[in-house]
Amino acid sequence: MSNLHLKKSLGQHFLNDESVLLKIAAAIGDMSVFKTVVEIGPGIGALTKYLIPQKHSNFYVVELDDRWAEHLSNAYPALRGKIIHEDFLQTDLSFLQNPTHVVGNFPYNISSQIVFRIIDERDKVERMTGMFQKEVAVRISAKHGSKDYGVTSVLTQAYYDCHYLFDVAPECFNPPPKVMSGIIQLTRKKKKTLNCDEVLFKEIVKAAFNQRRKTMRNSLKEFTGGKEISGKDVFNLRPEQISVEQFIELTNLIQEAKS
Repeated sequence: MSNLHLKKSLGQHFLNDESVLLKIAAAIGDMSVFKTVVEIGPGIGALTKYLIPQKHSNFYVVELDDRWAEHLSNAYPALRGKIIHEDFLQTDLSFLQNPTHVVGNFPYNISSQIVFRIIDERDKVERMTGMFQKEVAVRISAKHGSKDYGVTSVLTQAYYDCHYLFDVAPECFNPPPKVMSGIIQLTRKKKKTLNCDEVLFKEIVKAAFNQRRKTMRNSLKEFTGGKEISGKDVFNLRPEQISVEQFIELTNLIQEAKS
């Protein structure tokens, strides 16, 4: 496969450090506890080769590049019929069953969108173990009070417990990216819905971080119609100081004020 060039447009940097691949496989763990396992962007199968021995009957790989899809079919006969030659963001995911584990060394140029797609499929996706650009991984897993805490942090952690597992250095890849990478794992919370209007919750979170230097009282005036909501300290805080639970509380307070 060395004669095939990598496509920058697809964010292709292949992990070739076997010790790191083994650590990721260990973090993925026992696949048999999941009804479906999906690897996104397997490329030449560097991680795939550690997952196939588990002989999971519903193990699928999603690979957009036709060259790697053909290679995977030839190199791993067990994958035939299980290779989805499409863009994960556009793929029909009706084949997923609950619980599903989504894994992979995700293409960095679509990694955030992959997380949001997983959140949309949370009824089925119980766990995700994946590699991201470190900056993105830190942002997803950041806790309130951190400068990295933002929209992605809140919207992900509303539905999933998030753990940053370990760093991956550039020299572990071919070609080496210009950034550090990081492995994170999401595990779905027991409750799949929020105790608030979820559409309004998302709008409030986005509006708050769009004006992150303002207090919530000032940045959310558009939602209250200028109506003052007194006696609640949370309105005096800035968005990075507010936990997911407090954003849910805010959503309910604003919903009450609007009604």
